[in-house]
Parts: sequence; C-alpha cells; structure tokens
Amino acid sequence: MRAFPRRHSRRLETAMPTLLLLLALLLLGAWRDASAASTYYVRTDGGDEKQCNGRADAPYPGSGNDVDCAWKHPYYALPTNDRPRIDGGDTLIIGAGDYMIGWGAPGLSENSIRCDRSAPYDCYPAAPPSGPDPAHKTRILGQGFDSGCKAPPKLWGTERVELVLNLQDSDNVEVGCLEITDRSDCVEFHTDSDLRCERDSFPHGNWASIGIGAKRSRNVWLHDLNIHGLSGRGVMAGGLTNWTIERVRIIANGWAGWDGDVGEGESSNEGDIIFRNVEIAWNGCAERWQTGEPVGCWAQEEGGYGDGLGTGKTNGHWLIEDSRIHHNTSDGLDLLYMDESKTGTTVVRRVYAAANAGNQIKTAGNALIENSVVIGQCAYFHGKFNMTDGDMCRAYGNAISVGVGRKHTATIRHNTITGEGDCLILTAGGDASSRIDIQNNALVGQRDLTSGDKGEMSCGHYADESKAVVNFSGNAFWNVKDDQCPSGNLCDRDPKLKGMDMADFDAVPLEGSPLIDHASQLSEVTSDYLKHARPVGAAPDIGAIEVQGVQAAAPAAGAVDSASEPQKSTGSGAGATGSGAPAAVQTSTMTIGAIVIASLLAGGVAAVARKQRPRRAG
Repeated sequence: MRAFPRRHSRRLETAMPTLLLLLALLLLGAWRDASAASTYYVRTDGGDEKQCNGRADAPYPGSGNDVDCAWKHPYYALPTNDRPRIDGGDTLIIGAGDYMIGWGAPGLSENSIRCDRSAPYDCYPAAPPSGPDPAHKTRILGQGFDSGCKAPPKLWGTERVELVLNLQDSDNVEVGCLEITDRSDCVEFHTDSDLRCERDSFPHGNWASIGIGAKRSRNVWLHDLNIHGLSGRGVMAGGLTNWTIERVRIIANGWAGWDGDVGEGESSNEGDIIFRNVEIAWNGCAERWQTGEPVGCWAQEEGGYGDGLGTGKTNGHWLIEDSRIHHNTSDGLDLLYMDESKTGTTVVRRVYAAANAGNQIKTAGNALIENSVVIGQCAYFHGKFNMTDGDMCRAYGNAISVGVGRKHTATIRHNTITGEGDCLILTAGGDASSRIDIQNNALVGQRDLTSGDKGEMSCGHYADESKAVVNFSGNAFWNVKDDQCPSGNLCDRDPKLKGMDMADFDAVPLEGSPLIDHASQLSEVTSDYLKHARPVGAAPDIGAIEVQGVQAAAPAAGAVDSASEPQKSTGSGAGATGSGAPAAVQTSTMTIGAIVIASLLAGGVAAVARKQRPRRAG
C-alpha cells in the first residue's frame, strides 16, 4: 500500500528551503521598515512642503527648495488630501507655539476632495499612517515630550472644523505632549443664543467640534495631553482595541469629555482600555477660552449631554485608576452600557469622583470598585454657572450605580462614599446566580435632596428589581435612611472624618475614628487610595484611606498626593504633566481581565433599566 503521507512529506521537505527563504525575506523587510523609520519636524519658523523636506529641526533659511529644515505646520505632514508625507512608524515632532487647525491654516491641500470654503468642517488633518506593529508606532509628539512636557505646543481649531486631531482607522500610534483646544467660548446647539456656535454661515468663528476623533483604531497610546474648551466633545472615540490613556486632562468641553458612542454597530471596544492618571472635569460647560472659567453649564433637560466619560454598547477590559472625575454636568464615569453578552470587565481603582450632577460611577458587568473616594454632591451646580435645577441629581443622584446580571459578580470594597442623592449604592438586575460583595466601605449619609420636603437621608444601599445575592461585611453605616445596617457591619458610630459636611467632605479618619483597625482582612488589598500600605496596625481601616500612624498622615481626599493624584484645574494652562497629572506611572504585569478574575469570586452582570441618552446630530 502506498504511503500517501510519506509522499506529502517529501514535497514538504522539498518546499521547506523556499518557505524558509520567503519567511526570512519577510522578516528582513519588516526589520528594514522599522529601522528605516524617519523623524520629521514642525516649527513655526519652518517652510512649506516645497521649501523644506521636514527632516531637520531647523528654520527655513529664506531661500532654496527641498532644504533640510522643518515644515511650518502639521498640515504639511498630514494634509487634508489624506496622503500623508510621513510613513507608518515615523515620528513627527511639533515645535513650541500655536498652530491653527482648520480653514485658512497654512498647508491645506489644494487638491483635497473634502476640504474647501463651503465645507470647512472637513478641513481636519489626515489620519497618521498606521505603524508597522505595536512595538513600532507612528508617533505624533510635541517638543518637550521627553523632558516633562512643560510647554506643549497648542493645536487650536477654527471655522467649525470637525476634528483637531484625526485617528480614524489608525493603528499602532502614539500621541503625546500636546494642548488641543479652540479659541471660542461657544458650544454647539446651546440653548443660550449668546453661547451657541455659528454653524450656518461663514465665517463660523474660531471653534472646533471635537478634539480627538477615532474609529476602528488599535494599539494607541495617548499621553500628556490637555484637551479642553472644545464646542462639542473632548474625545469622540469608539470601535477601539487596546488603547492606553495616561496623564491626560479632558476639561470643560461643551457636550462631553470622552464620548464613546460613535454610531450603532461601530462603538463597541475590545481588548484593554486603560485610563491612568487622567482628569475629566467640567464637561457640559462652555469654557472662557482666555481665562478657563466654566460658564453656560447644561445637560440633558436643556438639550445637552454632560457625561465625563460615557460609551455606547461596549465590550473590553476597562481599567480606570489614579484619576479624578469631577464637576461634570451629568454622570462622571458611565460604563453602564457594557455588553453583558460578552466577557468585558471593569476595574475602578483609586479614583476621586465628586460633584458630578448625575451619578458619580456607573458600571455593568463583572466589576471591581475599590480604594476610591466617591462624593455624590449631585446638586453642586445649584445656582452656579447657569445650570438649571432640572439637570441636577439625574437618575436620583445615586453615588454609585452597579448593574449585575446572570453569573456575574460586582465587588465594591474599601471605598469612602457619601452623597446627597437617593442612595449611596444602587444595584440592579441579576438573578440568584449573580453576586454583589460590599466590603469595608465607609458609607456616610447626607440629606437626600431628591426626597423633596420629606427630609429623608440618603440610603446606604438599595436593590432595584434585583434578585442578586448581596453580601455585606466590614462596612461602616452612618447617618443613612432608616438606620440601615446589616449584621456584621459597624453600625451607628460616628466615623469621625476630617470633613463630614457635603460641601467640605474629607475622607481622612481622625484620631479615635472607629474606622481605624476595624475592617475585615482582604488579602487582595495591600494598599489604599493614596498607595500607602494596608494594613497598618492590628487590622485594615474601613474606607479608602489607611491611617499611617497615630494621626492621619494622608492628605485630604480632595487634595493632591504628588505620587498618585492629578490636580484639580479648570483652566487651559500647562499640559497634563504640569498641573494635570503626576509624572509617576504605575504599570501592571497582568492583563485587566486577569486582575478582575483574581479579584472577583465568580461572576455576572446584566440587564438594568437603562437611562435613555439622546444625542444631537453634529
């Protein structure tokens, strides 16, 4: 009998040298592509595409063509005809100064099929070409990216341009050390005619709709960015895979900070979506472009939006840590639209979430919220910045809202939570296979402003149409509705925090606080909100902050710890590594999915009564 496998084996042996040669040539080509990557330069005293080749960090000398000197505007690298003059894997370094983005800027392509005077909104730069692989990214960087980014170059949008920076269909890209903004106080579609942007007739004014826009984009690193004062969204990005955002400020953008709803069927994300050392604040407000002052704050009752970070239906492993999310006109962090049919996870760790007008933190799916300070001052905007009362305490102003579903687990542990809405923790959805663990939290009630004249206090926890199993252990309940306090928790003991009132809440336990050394031991939690060791003493402390000695050594929850917390700022000053965020970067050797699996017991999250979030066409 013939041995057919042997005959195929001989053919394979004969072909093997050729296959190896082809593989070697492919690898050599890839190596050559990576090693051949070039660096290009932009500076305000550079030349155009004929005068300079962009390959030297030098001014145009005044005469000659194809000189080794910098281009004078980013458009010469990324023209509106969508044929970039840089290749994938190259680096573009933008020098100090201001660069107008939009109609009238130098370098607009004369043969663009999308940008002209009748369509100035389409005069955004070309997307950078994708890098060859994640290790060889195309880099768009401001001068000083390697020395602390103390004075980032400014890209400012004009004439209703849709995007200041375009990352659509761009993979393997790094963007860092830039300020992205416009020079107008206006907000698109605002109900106040004095603040509404001119959309219908030219000239439209010095405003731009979106700071960074992206769809269908993989392996992107955004860092050291200050995105503020846009008329619409700071960032509008969905359909992402493996994005990391570090040391980024998204401040005072008229509609939302980070909006992930880019269209039905296009918005779901995959892989690891990481936000680290970010500040997202004052979104839903106009920004006085010359002073940074917020004005004209609005939200959904008035036709706006106002989330700090929100998404469409999404998957992915989300990590938000060492960040501040505050004073947004709707929800602070809204991840309630996680796709429960997928395997997505959410980790919120060491986050300061405060004074957002809706809920402070919302999750769905397998979720972990730990070591965070959550201050549900949902009526902060009362009488301030033109905000209407109807937009305050949206969705009853619950401080934390968690949706659970079949066979999913949510864990809320070692947080200090207060709020003036209906409840401090709301859970919804799920069945008997769902699990919610509420452990070692300091729960401090305030007067519930949604109860009208009843004078009720906010409740500690409420399960809304949920059959999920809820486990309480090691928590402290104080000043909550109906004196709620399940057995196995610290009940009716003044927590003695440094600040207990809503307006000046401070999560640091004072000497003699019953929170000290009274938490249950959780082996997975070895540090606190400020990255200080936990436990110190006989047992861990209840809440977000572990007292580091006889007196509380940690700064106030609203103050700054230079090792971990970005500062609160509403202006348009220095880049993120200045007032926006610390230089320290925490890395992880585990994937986010692995973190969740290690932290949760068994899991599921699910159908929740969703809020409807209308959007206006752009």
